[in-house]
Amino acid sequence: MQTILGIIFHSLGGASSGSWYMPYNVVKKWRWEVYWIVGGLFSWLIMPFIAVLLTTPGWQGVLSAADSSVVRLTYILGVLWGIGGLTYGLGIRYLGMSLGNSVLLGITSLVGSLGLPILRDVGNLAEVLPAGDSFTGMLASSSGRVILFGILVLMIGIVLCGKAGLMKDNDLVGHKDGVNTEFKLTKGLIIAGISGVLSAFFSFGIDAGKQMGEAVREIAVTNNFPFVSDGTYLFENNIIFLVILWGGLTTNLIWSVALIVKNKTGGDFVDSSTPLLKNYLLCALAGTTWFLQFFFYGMGETKIGNGASSWILHMSTIILTANFWGFYRKEWAGVSSKTRSTIFLGIGLILLSIIIMGIAKSDFLN
Repeated sequence: MQTILGIIFHSLGGASSGSWYMPYNVVKKWRWEVYWIVGGLFSWLIMPFIAVLLTTPGWQGVLSAADSSVVRLTYILGVLWGIGGLTYGLGIRYLGMSLGNSVLLGITSLVGSLGLPILRDVGNLAEVLPAGDSFTGMLASSSGRVILFGILVLMIGIVLCGKAGLMKDNDLVGHKDGVNTEFKLTKGLIIAGISGVLSAFFSFGIDAGKQMGEAVREIAVTNNFPFVSDGTYLFENNIIFLVILWGGLTTNLIWSVALIVKNKTGGDFVDSSTPLLKNYLLCALAGTTWFLQFFFYGMGETKIGNGASSWILHMSTIILTANFWGFYRKEWAGVSSKTRSTIFLGIGLILLSIIIMGIAKSDFLN
C-alpha cells in the first residue's frame, strides 16, 4: 500500500510539473523576465513558506539546530539547480523542443537517479556524500537491479520520444510555423549537458538536507502528529525544499532583475494597459502549480525513499504529462503513422518504467 501511495503522490507531482507552464501561455503583454519572476516568487518563496508554516511546527528551531554545513550545502545545491533551470531555455533554443527536451530530461533522469550512487563507489567519497545506496549495492540487490532495468527502459522511451519529435518536425516542414532557425547542435548539446546535470541537483539537495527532515520527523513522531505512518511524517521534506528553493530563488532573482534592468521592462509590473490582475493571478497559479510538484514529491519520498526510484517516477510522470498536453494542443496532428507509432511506443515504455519502479519498491522484492 505504501508503494501505491508513493506512485500516486509522485504522479501528482509529475502532473503538476508537466502542467505548470500552461498559465504563462495566456499572460498578456508581459515580457518573459517579468512574468517569470512574479510566478517564481510563488514557486520559490511564498508557497514553500506557506507549506512549512502549515505542516512543520517549530521549523525555525529545526533550522537553527541543524548543522550550518548541512543548511549551507543544501542551499548551494539549490543555487546550482537554479542555474540548471535558467540554462534549460537556451538548450531548447538551440536544439528545438523535441531533441532539446529529450537530451535535457534524459541527462537529468540519469544524473539525478544514478549520480550519487556511482560517486559513493569512488574512493572515499561515500564518507563525505549524503548517505544512500551505492551503485554496487544496487547491483547486489534484487530491487536495485530492477530499478536499474527501469531506468534503462525509461531512457529508451525518452530516446524514442525525441526521435518522434524530430520525425514530426520533418513531417510538418512547410505546413507549420516555428521551424527552429537557430539550430546549433554542438552548442546546444554543451548547454543541454550543463543544464541536465545541474537540474538534477535538486535530488542531491534532498539527500544533503536529510538531517533537517529527520529532525522534523522526530518532532512529529514524538508529538503524535497526524500523517505519521511507519515512523515517517508525510510532510517532513518541506523544510528541505524551503532551503533548496531559497537557492533557486537567489539564482533566478539575480538573473531576472538583471534582465529587467537591461531591457527596461520594470514598467510591466504596473502597466495599466495590460490585464494586470489577470496576469498576476495567472502567474500565481503557474508558480503554485510548479511548487506542487515537489510538495507531492516529498510526500511520495516518505513512502518509497529518495533514491533512483523516486526521481525516475517523478521524471517519468513529467514526460508523460508534457506529452499528453502536446496531444491536447494537437501538436501531433497531421504526422505520419510511423511518427505516431514511435511516440506511442516511447510513451508506452515510459509507462512501463513506472510499473517497473512500483515492482522494485513492492514487498514482493523487499
